[in-house]
This record gives sequence, structure tokens and C-alpha cells, in this order.
Amino acid sequence: MYDPTQLRTFLAVAQTLSFTQAAHRLGLRQSTVSQHVRRLEDTTGRQLFTRDTHAVELTEDGEAMLGFARRILQVHEQATAFFTGTRVRGRLRFGASEDFVLTRLPEILEGFRYDHPEVDLELTVELSGTLHEQLAAGKLDLVLAKRRPEDSRGELVWRDDLVWIGAERLRLEADRPVPLIVYPPPGITRARALEALEREGRDWRIVCTSGSLSGLIAAARAGLGVMAHSRRLIPPGLFRLPDRAGLPDLGKVDFVLVHGRRRGAAEEAAHALAAAVLAGGERLRRRGG
Repeated sequence: MYDPTQLRTFLAVAQTLSFTQAAHRLGLRQSTVSQHVRRLEDTTGRQLFTRDTHAVELTEDGEAMLGFARRILQVHEQATAFFTGTRVRGRLRFGASEDFVLTRLPEILEGFRYDHPEVDLELTVELSGTLHEQLAAGKLDLVLAKRRPEDSRGELVWRDDLVWIGAERLRLEADRPVPLIVYPPPGITRARALEALEREGRDWRIVCTSGSLSGLIAAARAGLGVMAHSRRLIPPGLFRLPDRAGLPDLGKVDFVLVHGRRRGAAEEAAHALAAAVLAGGERLRRRGG
């Protein structure tokens, strides 16, 4: 019922929120991209995007199709590999940021190991900034992490609001420096928090630094201060600070998949795992249990 070519085009537009960028990524003319999306909308009988001269946004039906498209394409690729007799194999060095420790990423990795038993998967959990550095140094083959605002590399998994969180009983005093709980450099959320406060002229002081997400969560639950965090991944026992707290807006944060430079078996395995992560994108937004 759903043409894989149209679904891939739809995903490219959904991930870039731009028909022009999607066309560039796919090596197609923009008119062809528009045609693919229009045909998919005709097939579903639903509008998948709202678009004007300034912006492209997913509709509610488009958000639903995002999950379906990823799963359909993953199954399509698995079926193709099965019936053509190709087997993904080799060593794959995968890096994931600590943001995903409390999500259902382990379920996605378990499914990948089941589907590709001949892949030797090595997992590294680190700060997003550190993972990007290791990827650039050739020490990783695939990274799932936040990206810096000025960085355009990577395939978008999802975009989220970056918000201030803390203990429910925490109260900030307007005439005192903002108490911050942060990752050490090169933490991306650390940089965003400091930049936002300095832009607003707010004084701040660091009350806790930890390279471990569990350490940051413990400090925040103890009421020591506030931390910048993805809105959809707020840990249990912590809460988004209300606007009346007077803290500056932190903007959006992108979670992306970025491939390394290795070719051959590692590249093939990386593409297979990337497809599994994209297909399970909705599970990454929910805590594990």
C-alpha cells in the first residue's frame, strides 16, 4: 500500500523540515520530492505537512506516519536482506549519549542483536560532546547524541525542547546566582545553559559537576540546583521549572545519528543499526521499565 520510495522521501522532509534540503539529501529535484509527498498524502487520505513560504511542519497525522514509515522501511530492508541472502556482519562501535540511559534503547539494541547475530556490537556511553570527538577521531562508527546548534551533520531522530528541571520543592531567589548542576566540558547542555544565562545577564554558580547522569539526577533530587535537560526525557522525581522561575529560554535540541568514515562491513552494520534506531524512535522518547 505504501511505496518505500515515497516513505523515504517523506522521512527526509520530516527530518529536515525542508523540501529543498530533502531534495539535496536524496539527490532529487524539489518537484519530485513534492510529488512523492503529495502521492503519499493521496494514499493516506491525510495531510502530512503544513507548509507555507516560511516553514514546514508535521501535522498530527504526519507525526503518526513518522513512526509507521520508519517501521515499514525497517521491515522492508529486513525482508530484502533475508530473501537476497545478504547477512550484516563485522565489528560495530556504537556510541550513545547518557540521555538514553533511562529510555528503551536497550530494547532496540536487543532487537538489533537478534536480527543481526553476526555483528560484534561494542557500546560506548558518554557525553554527547565526547562522542562527537571520538567519532571524528575514528574511534566510533555510529553515534546517537545531541548535536551543537551550529552543527548540521547527522540524521535527525527527533527535535525536543531543552528545559530547566529540578526538585519539586526547589525555589530560586531572583537576587542570588542560579545554582547549576552540569556535565563537565564538552557537555552540550552545559554550554547551552551557560550561554543562555550569560545572554540574559543572570549570575550563576556551579553547585555540582558530574560526568554521570545518575550523579546529576541525585544532586537535582536533593534540591541543590537546576539543570538543563530534554523535556521528553525528564527523569522520575524531577520536574520542569515553571516560567515564573524567571530562567531564560533554552531553545530546541536535536538528537541525531552521525556516521563515521569506516567503509565495508562496519558501514553496512552502522546503516542497519541506524535503521533500527529510527524505526524505534518513539521508544527512545519513553523511559525504560
